[in-house]
Amino acid sequence: MLWTIILVLLALWLIGAVVGFLGNIIHILLAVALILVIIRLVQGKKIL
Repeated sequence: MLWTIILVLLALWLIGAVVGFLGNIIHILLAVALILVIIRLVQGKKIL
């Protein structure tokens, strides 16, 4: 019973770590995309 609880907690911790890491990557990519759009607008180029 104790091993089951330990495995479940470990699995949930790993899932939380992966989701948190992916969330950070998505925020970084969104920030980079926003910066690139602003640069293109300042330069007067078409966005799409």
